[in-house]
Amino acid sequence: MHILVIGNMGYVGPVVCRHLRNQFPDAHISGYDTALFADHLTCEGPVPEIVLNEQHFGDVRRFSPSVLNGVDAVIYLAAISNDPMGQKFGKVTDEVNRESCITIARLSILAGVRHFAFASSCSVYGYASEKALTENDATNPLTAYARSKIEAENDLKKLATDKMFISCLRFATACGFSERLRLDLVLNDFVATALRTKKIHVLSDGSPWRPLIDIRDMARIFEWAITRSGEQFIIVNAGCNDANYTVKNLADAVASQIPGTTVDINHDAPPDRRSYRVDFSYLSVLAAKFIPQLSLADSISSLIDGITRCNHHQVSTAPSRLTRLHTLSALIETGKVNSSLYWSENSNPQCQSISEKLSTVS
Repeated sequence: MHILVIGNMGYVGPVVCRHLRNQFPDAHISGYDTALFADHLTCEGPVPEIVLNEQHFGDVRRFSPSVLNGVDAVIYLAAISNDPMGQKFGKVTDEVNRESCITIARLSILAGVRHFAFASSCSVYGYASEKALTENDATNPLTAYARSKIEAENDLKKLATDKMFISCLRFATACGFSERLRLDLVLNDFVATALRTKKIHVLSDGSPWRPLIDIRDMARIFEWAITRSGEQFIIVNAGCNDANYTVKNLADAVASQIPGTTVDINHDAPPDRRSYRVDFSYLSVLAAKFIPQLSLADSISSLIDGITRCNHHQVSTAPSRLTRLHTLSALIETGKVNSSLYWSENSNPQCQSISEKLSTVS
C-alpha cells in the first residue's frame, strides 16, 4: 500500500504517520506539507518524519498531480486549523480547507487512488441544545473554519464515484501529546497552564459542551477509513459518546491529576455560542473495532508525561510559540511568509532544516 498524508507536519500528522507505520510496516508512506510549523518541535531527537519513505514539500494550493503517482490512499489533514486563524485568514482558510481539498480529491480519482479520508470537524454543528447531534441533524457552522469543513464535505459528496471511497470524518476536538504540540486546544492548554502556573483560568462560564478525542484514537480511525469497504461516500462523527464534556469538566479533570492546581471560572462571561454535544453511535456501527479507546485521564496523562519528559522548559518559557496563530503572525512579521501564507521567494528555512535532519538520520 502507498499512503499519502497531506498536512503531515502539523499537530496530528506525526501521530497518524507513526501509527500507520506500526500497522503497515511494509507500506510506502509519504508526507506532503508546506512546513509552516515544521520546526516547532516539542521534543528533541529525530524528527517525526523518519517513519516516512519520503517527504514532499509544497503548498496544497500549488499541488502537483505527480505526487499522486502510485498512491492508493490519501489522508487530507491540511488545514488552517482553528477559529482565530480562520477569522484572520478567511480567504486562505477556504482555499486550503475546501478548495484545495476538492482539487486534490478530483486528481486522486484520476490517479486511481482508492481511498480519500478527509479530516472534517464536529465544529460544523456550531451551537446546539442539550440533544446530542447525529450526522442527520442540521449543521450550524459559526466560523470560517467550520464553514470550510462543511462546504468541503458537500463538495466531496458531489464527487462520489465507485472509483474511490471517500470518508468525511467529523472529529471531536483533538487532544493529547504530539511531537508538534498545539496549546491552542482546550485540554492541551489547560494541562500546560496547570504545569506552568498551578492555575487554570476558564474564560467562559464553564458550561459549553465539547466532545474530545485523543489524537492516537484519531490515527486508528484514519487506519479504518483508508482500508474500509461498504458505501463509497460516508460522513461520520468521529469520537465517543462518553467523551462529551463541559469546559468546567475538563478543567476539573486536569486539576485532579496535577496536585495543587486551582480552577478559576469566569461566571460573568457572555455565553459561548460554540457549544454542542455529539452522538457518535454511527461510528460504532461502521467501525466497532476502531472506536476510541483512550479516556480523558489517559489524554491528560500523556500530556503531563510528554511535556515533562520532552521539553518542559520550552513549554514553560514560551507557550505562545506552540499556538498556531502566533506562529503565522511571527512568520509574516519577519517577512518569511506573506499575508496569503505563501512562503516568500527563496525563504523556507523549515524545509531545509527538516531535510537536513532527515538526511543525517538516513
